[in-house]
Amino acid sequence: MTTPPRESVTPRWTDAQDRPANDLRMNRVLFLLGLSVLINYIDRSNLSIAAPLIKDELNISGAQLGTLLAGFFYTYALLQIPAGWLVDRFDAKWVFGLGFFIWSASTAVTGLLHGFVALLIARVVLGIGESVAFPAYGKIIGTHFQESRRGFANAVVITGLALGPALGMLIGGNVVDRFGWRPFFLVLGMAALLWLPPWWAWMPRSSPRPKRAPKASAGVLAIVKQRSAWGTCLCQFSFNYASYFLVTWLPFYLTRGRHLSMSQMARVGGLVYLLFAASAAIFGKLSDRWVIAGASPTTVRKSLATAGNVGMGAFLALSGIAPDGLLVPTLALAGTFMGMSSCNIWAMTQTLAGREVVGRWTGVQNFVGNFAGIVAPTLTGFLLDRTGHFYWAFFITTAVVWLGAISWVFIVGPIKPIEWTPYPKVA
Repeated sequence: MTTPPRESVTPRWTDAQDRPANDLRMNRVLFLLGLSVLINYIDRSNLSIAAPLIKDELNISGAQLGTLLAGFFYTYALLQIPAGWLVDRFDAKWVFGLGFFIWSASTAVTGLLHGFVALLIARVVLGIGESVAFPAYGKIIGTHFQESRRGFANAVVITGLALGPALGMLIGGNVVDRFGWRPFFLVLGMAALLWLPPWWAWMPRSSPRPKRAPKASAGVLAIVKQRSAWGTCLCQFSFNYASYFLVTWLPFYLTRGRHLSMSQMARVGGLVYLLFAASAAIFGKLSDRWVIAGASPTTVRKSLATAGNVGMGAFLALSGIAPDGLLVPTLALAGTFMGMSSCNIWAMTQTLAGREVVGRWTGVQNFVGNFAGIVAPTLTGFLLDRTGHFYWAFFITTAVVWLGAISWVFIVGPIKPIEWTPYPKVA
């Protein structure tokens, strides 16, 4: 049993060491977090950019290509809960730095590999490295940023998430078209390692865990007993389903389903994700201003996330059946609504969980949510083999996204910190 949620959304800092680092330093860290997730999403989406060439080179079926695209998500999803424990138990600075090195090295090595099995192993290792990313983002933002700044802080992360596929398609599509896919992977992985030195220099060490830190009551079991935790997990799955469907299959859909050239695909796909990024930044900032103006986090965060899911689902469905002349506007609007929804998803989790538990809650939520990364690419490949078109893939994505909107309204409760253990009475 848990006690009722606290009314205040401001974290309780127990001493000077627990206060957030100064704004200037944390703004530099926030820039690095946004840059890291940009690299993260280029690395996880680069295989989809090269998918048409790899499919022809390896002579594999649509179902096999779907398995290859989904391979990353098996280890990525399964390691979310251990990753959440790691960033709550150890210094997120070092845990995240090690994960970043593993995934960047895996990307570089991929460019040297030949054969289906070797590529699949590389994607599995990529998932191991990237598994620490979002638990670490949640821990750092939940610890160092107050409620009135979390909308924008999360928007920076989501902007990087959206710009990764955008730049991957805009630049990567043209690079792959001109030089082939192998140099793209090799240079991308090696260049990413330049991110690590400023990370070691700027990211502050975590303060020691307070003696009063929650123990058994704040473990994974306590989290899954929370109705809101189940709600956020379902919502994360629904959003991820749409996101990973687009990340893994949009380039293939545009080139083979809509017969665009690689350069046309790069422009259209890049536009979708640029609008996604711009929308996340705008609505993230607006959500913080709305909270500062006096609105409750429940009203602000849930309203924007729900409206975003509804609009995203509607325009994704239209994208599957729209004539060629309307394809770009429908995809662009889908990307815009994705940004509206995404910037508030993690802000809600960080508030609900509280600073001591946010890593584990994020891990649980991302564990469930990233099964979408297994289901969406695999199911889409299966449907493509059976039907020869993408209609059902788009319609199923819409249905999943709308279920997420329902979950925000009816399953997730008030966006207030959960009191995991009672504070001791002061005599």
